[in-house]
Amino acid sequence: MDSPENSLPASRRDFLTTSASGLGTAALASMLAGDGLLQAKPDAGIANPLFPRQPHFAPKAKSCIFLFMAGAPSQLDLFDPKPKLNELDGQSMPESLLDKVRFAFIRKETAVLKGSGAKFRKRGECGMEISDLLPHIAGCADDIALIRSLHTDSFNHHPGQLMMNTGVPTFGRPSMGSWINYGLGSESENLPGYVVLTAGRGTSGGASNWSSGFLPTNYQGVTFRNQGDPVLNLTNPAGLPHECQRLGLDRLRQLNEERFRQTRDPEILSRIASYELAFRMQSSAPELIDLSGESEKTLEMYGVNRTEGKWKDKPNRGYRPGVFSTYARNCLLARRLVERGVRFVNIYHASWDHHSNLDAGLGFNCMMCDQPVAALLKDLKQRGMLDETLVIWGGEFGRTPLGENRVGREPNTGRDHHPFAFSMFMAGGGIQGGQVLGRTDDIGWNPVEEPMHINDLHATILHLFGLDHVRLTHRFQGRDFRLTDVGGTVVTKLLA
Repeated sequence: MDSPENSLPASRRDFLTTSASGLGTAALASMLAGDGLLQAKPDAGIANPLFPRQPHFAPKAKSCIFLFMAGAPSQLDLFDPKPKLNELDGQSMPESLLDKVRFAFIRKETAVLKGSGAKFRKRGECGMEISDLLPHIAGCADDIALIRSLHTDSFNHHPGQLMMNTGVPTFGRPSMGSWINYGLGSESENLPGYVVLTAGRGTSGGASNWSSGFLPTNYQGVTFRNQGDPVLNLTNPAGLPHECQRLGLDRLRQLNEERFRQTRDPEILSRIASYELAFRMQSSAPELIDLSGESEKTLEMYGVNRTEGKWKDKPNRGYRPGVFSTYARNCLLARRLVERGVRFVNIYHASWDHHSNLDAGLGFNCMMCDQPVAALLKDLKQRGMLDETLVIWGGEFGRTPLGENRVGREPNTGRDHHPFAFSMFMAGGGIQGGQVLGRTDDIGWNPVEEPMHINDLHATILHLFGLDHVRLTHRFQGRDFRLTDVGGTVVTKLLA
């Protein structure tokens, strides 16, 4: 690799003949290609790191909406009915099963099994069993693939969330959305390729869940607010003319290009792209947030104007004033984002961490998300977008079939963390709907058919985008890294 000293231009003439004809030509090529006047070349992305790139093979999905239920929803009360567990309610588990198991809070010596009071019924033509707590989502059963045999390596929230979002339970790795944008670029010229929306309490993992890790920073998730300015400090200060800002950005770009010529630091390209994107977003982002163009029927379908009603008086960690409306708006904004070419959208809601008061807490959260999530699926489908938009719903792990018996709390009103078996669902984007993949044992402790590791899920998601998870790598500190770490197998049964 050339040293920075060897990259220094010898003179102003040298700078003009190299930098101007290099970055300048690439920038011109990028703009002409964007206007359809020039066929894009493989190196056109040097002027824009998010320039669209070709996948490894023909993709099924163009965009993804990942509805992340931080805190871990109880699969036993939503997606995985266990009549035998209900029969054994209040009984102890065999010591052999608990011998080497670690829990976050459960005391093994007095733990007993906890059945579910949820009512399950068969839904759709496929006969998928889903809890009455999710009646609207249940109405979409024929479009979703329900996975009941997921398992992960982490049993605490922050490492579990990192595992689900970045493929490993440690800091510093790129998130799934970052990897996909790194592999494919973005089709949106005026919005980020990766957008994050939040509701409820903050997640345990925070921004590390949507970090770009060691990838250039333009691949990280950009947090949008769902009302007011989407991004703080996006609008110009009073009295700053648009033309004046443009002149300032042009000069700043020249300085950054000169610095890039000297150092070859790719973060400088990211900085240039970020400044230019922010300039374009000043007109596109406010339009995105403005829902006045949506029909009353659409707003009602999502429940944008819903209130919490009786639920606001119930003790629940996920409650924040207006959270029903916020979550509904986020789901509608997710559709508007992918309509505008955004590659990956995360919607985070916390908390589903029901160590106690499970019935009320789960009832609140399900009431909050059920209608807008189902509306999102139906809206995408009726607009002809579901086939190319992958929708994922789930958390970082599941909940125990044992009731929690933590000291100082009423026993057996909630469930502890359970990494060994949990449920998620997927729809659209090349997924074969109307099927259940995997089965757990009679009490929901372990998978007994078609176990699926988190890295298998990641490999399958990348495959839907036309990306080979083994080939999608980035060299960092002397080795090649990938989203699936050293594992991962595409689950072909999920594919349409």
